[in-house]
Amino acid sequence: MKWASALSEAQDSSAAIGATTAELARQLGGVEPDLVVAFASPHHTDAYDALPAAIAAAFPRALLVGCSGAGVIGAGHEVEERPALSLTAASLPGVTLRPLVFGDAPDEGPEASADAWRARVGVDAADDPQFLLFVDGFTFDANALLAGLDAAYPSGRKVGGLASGGSGPGQHALWSGASVQRVGAVGVAMAGDIAVDTIVAQGCRPIGDPMPITRADGSVVRELGGKEPVAVMRAMYEALDKRDKELFKHSLFVGLEMESGKIEFGGDFLVRNIVGVDPNTGALAVAAKVRPWQVLQFLLRDAKTAEHDLSAQLERFRGPPPAGALMFSCTGRGQGLFGRADHDTDLFRARVGAGVPLGGFFGNGEIGPVGAQTFLHGYTSAFGLFRHK
Repeated sequence: MKWASALSEAQDSSAAIGATTAELARQLGGVEPDLVVAFASPHHTDAYDALPAAIAAAFPRALLVGCSGAGVIGAGHEVEERPALSLTAASLPGVTLRPLVFGDAPDEGPEASADAWRARVGVDAADDPQFLLFVDGFTFDANALLAGLDAAYPSGRKVGGLASGGSGPGQHALWSGASVQRVGAVGVAMAGDIAVDTIVAQGCRPIGDPMPITRADGSVVRELGGKEPVAVMRAMYEALDKRDKELFKHSLFVGLEMESGKIEFGGDFLVRNIVGVDPNTGALAVAAKVRPWQVLQFLLRDAKTAEHDLSAQLERFRGPPPAGALMFSCTGRGQGLFGRADHDTDLFRARVGAGVPLGGFFGNGEIGPVGAQTFLHGYTSAFGLFRHK
């Protein structure tokens, strides 16, 4: 298994494609790649349709997959608000690649059975496939896709993100093999001698104590530890320092423990927005379904916390060294959050390895697992690290 990653900031699309394909060929040293993952900024919109043919001309054996992105990551660096094309290639001996193209047919909706999803993907669950997924959020239900694939392939890792850079339907590009589509979702199922380790940094820190949800209705928390949630929040606010009180007003989230009844705060939690509060009943509405006795932890998010969380997640990674990696980061991170480029990629290179080829993009949502389930995240950096089984 051999990976390579190249990045070009050339404004001319032909020059960018030529530079990145040549750099990949140099890094691969004559080895033909089986997979090329592409991300292009909106500056290259006019070349979106030409990219598959250009990749096929340079690497005729390779399967192309990828999407457009408001920001692009390649060769271990982040580029935002400037022209950028990133190509990451992999030679994958012993790995079978199955391209995936999803439209809006009814059998691809949330009601589809696990058997229907397996038939649609065309890979047996016993093959333990791993997934790269890229979705147009304007035209396709990413949550339904993830729920279906989790049901069909519970042990398979799914990573990827929502295409970005456009402001409405039809403005994003999704690449799969020789085709370009402007709706739906694309991806690749990888089976055989490949394993995917994942790191999902959600950028939050706990405040107050974790508490069990003692009464709930759908996405509404009616009691926390036997108390009204609003009363719990008021008491927690009064105990905060001045800085955290300011963050509380605009950067407050909830974390939901994904291990039932675990009364502690750890890495296995799902961050979700607070939708609203009802001062009359004291109830709290969150952007997720909740259940009685699930543990809820209030969280704050800012640049310092996001840096600490990613650093801690990377420090905890103790897997075998990856041959290559892809990073899917929120458009709300990057320079806008940290005030400089390469913040997250620098941390990755320092903790995991400067020599690991790293590509990716800034998306409108990030796909990655929390516990045994796969979720669509926001404000997150999610990594897929690829290695032999």
